[in-house]
Amino acid sequence: MDSPTLTKRFNTLPVFLTAISTIVGAILFLRFGFAVGTLGFWGALMIIILGHSLTIPTALAISELATNKRVEGGGEYFIMSRSFGLNIGATIGLALYLSQAISVAFYIIAFTEAFEFVFNYFSASLDISLPRQAISIPAMLVLGFVILKNGAGTGVKMLYVVTGILLLSLILFFFGTTDHMAVTGGRIPSGDLRNMNRFFMVFAIVFPAFTGMTAGVGLSGDLKNPARSIPLGTIIATVSGLLIYLAVIYKLSVSASSEDMLAKQLIMSDIAILGVVIIPLGLAACTLSSAIGSIMVGPRTLQALAADSSFPSRKINRWLSMGRKGDNEPVNATLVTFIIALIFVSLGNVNAVAEIITMFFLVTYGSLCLISFLNHFGSSPSYRPSFRSRWYLSLTGFLIAIWVMFRINAPYAFASLFLMTIVYLVIKSYH
Repeated sequence: MDSPTLTKRFNTLPVFLTAISTIVGAILFLRFGFAVGTLGFWGALMIIILGHSLTIPTALAISELATNKRVEGGGEYFIMSRSFGLNIGATIGLALYLSQAISVAFYIIAFTEAFEFVFNYFSASLDISLPRQAISIPAMLVLGFVILKNGAGTGVKMLYVVTGILLLSLILFFFGTTDHMAVTGGRIPSGDLRNMNRFFMVFAIVFPAFTGMTAGVGLSGDLKNPARSIPLGTIIATVSGLLIYLAVIYKLSVSASSEDMLAKQLIMSDIAILGVVIIPLGLAACTLSSAIGSIMVGPRTLQALAADSSFPSRKINRWLSMGRKGDNEPVNATLVTFIIALIFVSLGNVNAVAEIITMFFLVTYGSLCLISFLNHFGSSPSYRPSFRSRWYLSLTGFLIAIWVMFRINAPYAFASLFLMTIVYLVIKSYH
């Protein structure tokens, strides 16, 4: 369902901010030190190359698809449902939506890691083991209240602030120096490659860092010119994320020993100027911005699914597809997304479903690449995108998505595909 004309209030910048704030997220601060410490600079570089050999073709594919015709509300779901049909589109769209909703919980839980000093104080001074939910649940409640009350406009304004903090923390990190850096002289240690038998284990841990480049597409129904804003914002965010990750692994490899990187989760705080303060602040900013991006995009996917009558109940479809008068803000869908996220935040740990989320994202990315590939050889005469990817890039992205799914966790890959088959059969039975 498209939004009223007066709600077309966003240009390219919100697309870029939503994508880059999801790309440069918690994994950057919490796991890349572990990746470089385990595999060395060259091993971490191979992970970045493999990750972007999937994300870059996906960014190009979705940019192509978005310039063929106007992308209405629902972003990636809209593209897939209009290409594969409503039944297959709704199946993948439901998986995408659940990934987006649970991702909100993942980012809020990661947000609590920025307050490690609070938990340490209660443990050391008061002998109280403070649960992570003491911070994560109030944070989730505040974020949900703000988005429910004020909508995506306020969410975008918040993105400006937290992205600015994130940028400042990265700048201070890159300008920081250490005693180890004086020894290396800023040069990558010779032969800095090790433990390649653990490559895919590390890749599975850091892969979420490469997701999120299509997050801004979920704002499609609120964009003044989606055909311009989606390709421009998505591609710039993808390339920017690639450059940031390359710079981060270089800085880590020349500034800290592998032992220190493996021993300390927030090793970046030992490197950055004012690192004790700015790195936890940057972690808080990036996780909060990622949560904001997900809680803005997820409800729009759910709203579009309901507008296409993807659920068996007509009342549920009507209620979820309703938008607020005046701006079509998906308040009901946002409420459902908030409740799902709050449930997982209350559990305190989403590791059990993290790989399933990864599988659903990979299915989505692979599907987008497959649609682009098929349109290069079997599209209708009306398929005339103003931006074109290359068929071999789209095919490569699709094949890598399938290959990575099974390399990360074959049982989870089979489980996710089996679950989506069941969902498809159920949807087909009433659609």
